Amino acid sequence: MEEIFAICDDITILRDGQWVDTRPLEGLTMDSIISMMVGRELTQRFPEKSNVPKETILEVQHLTALNQPSIQDVSFELKAGEILGVAGLVGSKRTDIVETIFGVRERSEGKILLNGKEMRNRDAHEAINNGFALVTEERRSTGIYGNLDITFNSLVANVEEYKTKSGLLSNKKMKSDTQWVIDSMSVKTPGHETAIGSLSGGNQQKVIIGRWLLTQPEILMLDEPTRGIDVGAKFEIYQLILELAKKNKGIIIISSEMPELLGITDRILVMSNGRAAGVVETKNTTQTEILELASRYL
Repeated sequence: MEEIFAICDDITILRDGQWVDTRPLEGLTMDSIISMMVGRELTQRFPEKSNVPKETILEVQHLTALNQPSIQDVSFELKAGEILGVAGLVGSKRTDIVETIFGVRERSEGKILLNGKEMRNRDAHEAINNGFALVTEERRSTGIYGNLDITFNSLVANVEEYKTKSGLLSNKKMKSDTQWVIDSMSVKTPGHETAIGSLSGGNQQKVIIGRWLLTQPEILMLDEPTRGIDVGAKFEIYQLILELAKKNKGIIIISSEMPELLGITDRILVMSNGRAAGVVETKNTTQTEILELASRYL
């Protein structure tokens, strides 16, 4: 946004793909632009935190990926109802953590324990069956099927649930679950048959999150969940994440945005060159401490 103020004379505001206004930048403030973008006054960037972390549900012990360079000897715990952030500089291998846990990246060492039981997670299908879900970083290339409709994009991770005894798919249940995604995620769409690629980035991301919630995961991992999304949609996604934590789900969020990590998480795991440099309590840490840890193994 700072670049716009530096090089532009006028600004055009869009909301949900519709033109809102075009105005000279002179006299406008960041807050006034945000208000036009979201259609209301945005008095706070992050919702009030009301989740309460409870007992440990996930233990990651000495996790090391097979193909190096990648993560090495990474250990941490995640509690029920907790939002754990993952921070680090570019190249710190943050994404490799969730990919290895989810089984899309092979591990050479380490254990993954869910509620005290070891999970092999040798591939994504096994990880889903074990109660794990992963919202990937690249929404357009690995998250959505852009030319296909909301129904397909909502149900694709949970297809087995819609098979009847005859082997056919239950249209009634598919329609019901698609509507659940639209309603519970507050997706703005003309209907079930709308191509997801025609929706805004924020609504695409809500469909993806809803898709994974239909698998009823215990652990939800989100890699850059608000990248490329306007500030209003970000707030809505933060609210969704917080509500999931209040339902005792374990949440892991990878983000390049330091204010996001400090605004939504309970603790932050800091990565440095593929290694865990430390875990800090969000309410007691600073950006300086996080950046110092992120530089530990460079």
